[in-house]
Amino acid sequence: MEQLPLRDIHLPDAVDFWPPAPGWWALALLLPALMFGLRQLYQRIRRRSAVKIAGKLLEAMRSEPTGDARQTVAALSAWLRRVALSTAPRRDVASLSGHAWLQYLDRSLPDAPFTQGPGRCLADAHYRPQLPNDAELDALFELCERWLKQQAKKS
Repeated sequence: MEQLPLRDIHLPDAVDFWPPAPGWWALALLLPALMFGLRQLYQRIRRRSAVKIAGKLLEAMRSEPTGDARQTVAALSAWLRRVALSTAPRRDVASLSGHAWLQYLDRSLPDAPFTQGPGRCLADAHYRPQLPNDAELDALFELCERWLKQQAKKS
């Protein structure tokens, strides 16, 4: 029997690390986009739920008045602060007070009602000799509702 000339078994070359396969390129592009999209979705859901809860709290404050107008104005001021902290970055809202706070609230509304309208009493209600009357409180509640609706539109 005649012996055939056979070559020894040879292995293929090792797979290089670089360049990566197309699937790795796609993953490298999609993963950051997915993370960005999930973060945006989380912020949107968080903002919507904060606005929804704030609307319920505002209705509860309006339907159950405390009796004292100063306490009501203080409660509305605290409510506005909590909603702003829930819907905006903390660094933009937390340090504001006085006129700067009212200007921040005015950014959402076109007619500047916090610095030039019924919202002014949020800054100086504690220092007024007379209490805000029912008409001023109603105007303030309606202003807060308008502001909250603008916050809901942003999300």
